[in-house]
Amino acid sequence: MRTRTTTATALLALTLAACGPTDTVNTTPKADATAADTSSKTATSAPPAKKTAAAVGDTLTLKGIEDGEQLDVTLKQWLPTAKGADEFNVPSDGKRWAAGQFELVNTGSKVYADSPQNGAQVADAQGQRFSTYFGEISAGPQMASDLNLPKGEKALGWILFEVPKDSKIVTVQFAMNSGFSDQTGQWSVK
Repeated sequence: MRTRTTTATALLALTLAACGPTDTVNTTPKADATAADTSSKTATSAPPAKKTAAAVGDTLTLKGIEDGEQLDVTLKQWLPTAKGADEFNVPSDGKRWAAGQFELVNTGSKVYADSPQNGAQVADAQGQRFSTYFGEISAGPQMASDLNLPKGEKALGWILFEVPKDSKIVTVQFAMNSGFSDQTGQWSVK
């Protein structure tokens, strides 16, 4: 009996290890179509260097949990300090707001249905991570909290984070499926 239980336990552990998630962090920007056009360049000019770390303005292609879920995600703007839209929208004592404007383009074959804020977070130079915060800022409208994005369409909006006043935010992350997908996009905002 003990041999049968031990063998079954070993097989279960091997099966779970083989089926485990393949979490990745994507920091490689999508190739720029204008960089691919080399017809006007001379033979002596070097090809443009491929960026290996995404920054503000770069687009990352991310996949979701289900087949057919895919977005091109661009961190369009980054505000290390965001101002509230009015006197009622203010950060907590000792905190400040930071915000990223994201553009999501559904490049998959399924409708992207999610609350994008749930899959975003920022990290400071000490490695502390901070989740999103709901508030209105003067920079513009928030990202929709209940987004249903058909194939080929895009959504644009700000995602807000409440962070300690003295934190130096260095990276912004975004993942599909409320942060549960196996692939996360990361931008440097140093």
